[in-house]
Amino acid sequence: MAVGGSVSASDLGQVAHDLSLWGLFLQADWIVKLVMLGLLAASIWVWAVVFEKVTTLRRVNRAADAFEEKFWSGGSLEQLFQSEGERPNHPMAAVFGAAMREWERSSTRPGEGAPHGAGMQQRAERAMTVAIQREMDGMERWMVFLASVGSVGPFVGLFGTVWGIMNSFSAIAGMNNTNLAVVAPGIAEALFATAIGLVAAIPAVLAYNKITTDLSRFAGRLEGFATEFAAILSRQAEERV
Repeated sequence: MAVGGSVSASDLGQVAHDLSLWGLFLQADWIVKLVMLGLLAASIWVWAVVFEKVTTLRRVNRAADAFEEKFWSGGSLEQLFQSEGERPNHPMAAVFGAAMREWERSSTRPGEGAPHGAGMQQRAERAMTVAIQREMDGMERWMVFLASVGSVGPFVGLFGTVWGIMNSFSAIAGMNNTNLAVVAPGIAEALFATAIGLVAAIPAVLAYNKITTDLSRFAGRLEGFATEFAAILSRQAEERV
């Protein structure tokens, strides 16, 4: 009996091995099968996360383009706040809405006149910083999962390979036969686990690097808008004094 109890010397000598991918999976030890199934599930989830992130980034960038076109068109900020900022459906509108709510609270605070420029700018900047952090936290969800699969996936596959090779060599030792035709099928089954680990890890690493770059670029876009808008609110506050 082999280490895992699923491959015997007689099996290796008498059973014709199916070297197709499905056959390699079926003939593998149960622990190796669990490793393969886990890596396949991780790979599917990686692609689901990638699709969601790419779709989200495209959507928020298109929405930001449309919003900035309205913002810089010279229209009323109050009207834009009512149409976009009160119930924002994309990050830039949420940042704009956070600053406008702070502006309105400062303008209507009992016992005060027009909001002071410097104080208004600081409060608006704090509100927008919090809004940016909140929006980016939502957009960065599952990024740790991509990083984890990219770094751990090959090692999980290697564990399955080592375990499978241990089983194969134990069974081969019982046959006292090192013929390549006897050794090769068991090793192929074991190496299949490493291949699946790489299939899961490589796309995860590439996607993580690309999406992280795009997220950083979008965060910089939000921060640039926040800086410009805070300056606009500060100038308006000073003009009302």
